[in-house]
Amino acid sequence: MLHYQIEFDDYRQHLVHVTARFLADPTQILSLPTWIPGSYLIREFSKHIESVRAYDEDGRILKIQKFEKNKWRLFNTDHELITVEYDVYAYDLSVRGAYVDEKRLYVNPACVCLALEGQEHKAIEVELFLPQELKHFQLATGLKSRTLVKGRFTLEADNYAQLIDAPFELAEQTRFSFEAEGIPHEFVVSGKHAMNATRMQQDIEKICATEIQMFGSAPFKDYTFMTMATGNSYGGLEHPNSTSLISPRDDLPKANEPVEPSADYQRFLGLCSHEYFHSWLVKFIRPENFVNYDLNREGYTSLLWIFEGFTSYYDDLILLRSGVISQASYIKLLKAQIDRYLQNPGREVQSVSESSFDAWVKFYRQDENSNNAGTSYYNKGCLVALCLDLGLRLRGSSLDALMRKLYVNAQNGIQVNERTIVELCNELTGDNWVEQINHLVNTTDELPLDQLFPEFGLSYTLNSDKALPFGLKLTDKPEGVVVSSARRDGVAAKAGLSANDVIVAIDGIKATAKLAEKYAKQDGTFTIHAFRRDELMTFEVNAAGSVLTEVELKVEDQAKAEKWLNV
Repeated sequence: MLHYQIEFDDYRQHLVHVTARFLADPTQILSLPTWIPGSYLIREFSKHIESVRAYDEDGRILKIQKFEKNKWRLFNTDHELITVEYDVYAYDLSVRGAYVDEKRLYVNPACVCLALEGQEHKAIEVELFLPQELKHFQLATGLKSRTLVKGRFTLEADNYAQLIDAPFELAEQTRFSFEAEGIPHEFVVSGKHAMNATRMQQDIEKICATEIQMFGSAPFKDYTFMTMATGNSYGGLEHPNSTSLISPRDDLPKANEPVEPSADYQRFLGLCSHEYFHSWLVKFIRPENFVNYDLNREGYTSLLWIFEGFTSYYDDLILLRSGVISQASYIKLLKAQIDRYLQNPGREVQSVSESSFDAWVKFYRQDENSNNAGTSYYNKGCLVALCLDLGLRLRGSSLDALMRKLYVNAQNGIQVNERTIVELCNELTGDNWVEQINHLVNTTDELPLDQLFPEFGLSYTLNSDKALPFGLKLTDKPEGVVVSSARRDGVAAKAGLSANDVIVAIDGIKATAKLAEKYAKQDGTFTIHAFRRDELMTFEVNAAGSVLTEVELKVEDQAKAEKWLNV
């Protein structure tokens, strides 16, 4: 068994001290992942490793040398017991890293625990030692755990892959337990908040039960939700039997939370639903090349439109099916997804399969041009899932049936490749889906929502009443009106204005975002003065907005709608 000891004495300096003890191979290599499963960006976690030292059984210093950005070579001549010590700087307040201070000790082992190459299959024990003043902290994790004495805990993992896919948190926590379909669940919240725990338990229990019922069983024996409440941070990361969430505290249910959840609370419930669904789709049902991750380099797949897109479709739909939100609220959430798609000019540039493949270099590295150049495999993938679901239902099946097929396949060791969705659609309906799925996934053609919705009792109408002034997204700042982004199809971009320009005057009048909106509605050509870097520039712009298309969805035939919504 490999043994890690993690100490938090220097939490005020945001340092974690790690001691690893193991029987070394003759020339042992230690490494740290460069990314974390579920978040497709090279994170370079090793940049936070400090002061690596190695000793033999007698305490003699051994040579340990870094030879790649995330790898160290230990030089020894026999299989003796080795101790390696190092510090990790832990000040990443996200769901992907490690963060320690007076209020919270949070660790993703992927960025803290060095792997022993060639020994990744071995069982692992992790001992956690808290300083005296933090010994009242409670532990939350998806790993097997024991409390040895107050302030000292032991975690167990079957292997390194399990260890790095199970974060843990030590903090003052609000927590409750419940069972969903007989499976024990733990819900933990840290950070300052005033959560209505009774309401939260009532709703989250329904969501979990609904997802388990949909698949017929769960790929886990227990489950833990870990939530950090903050002022405005937001995000989530899935793990096999747990999820790590970070949320604005205002998104948590309040003491007087209405029967129909507020928009803020709906957002948090959607996040919980999304990450929980990933226990099936991503952690158990995977792309073929994700069965064994190579955490030293990018793992490319063009299938994230399935894994993130389908999950994004179900996260809100599950809220409806579980009875947590009304049909009217669900239609509103769906409208927001469609509006986001229609207002993304990049959908005409990049297909959703290309977006999936480029996640490593584009999606997690958004810039001022992203909306012009790309589409989101979350957003468009969600609407592709919608189109598939409606199309399958018209042929006597459903996306639910397809998801259950994927689940059964995964239980039999069969994972997802480029042909899987087509083959399953063919099998479920007896029709040939090659052309339809190619159209949805590999082209930039518009999705057939206008054809599908009427079949299920919904009217689908496009409106173009709103506009961005001159095609610009603007923010008032003390130095002027800052251009956050410029749509390529907008008149300002065609005149030469760009993102990060600071507009100071329009036709000789001090610029504001409101003034820009006013001028954009008028006829004629206007002179815009703007700073680019520290140089004043002049642009002649014909007044016009960049049209923003919105959809209007209405249920016209409830009986038809229920064939899809299952309410």
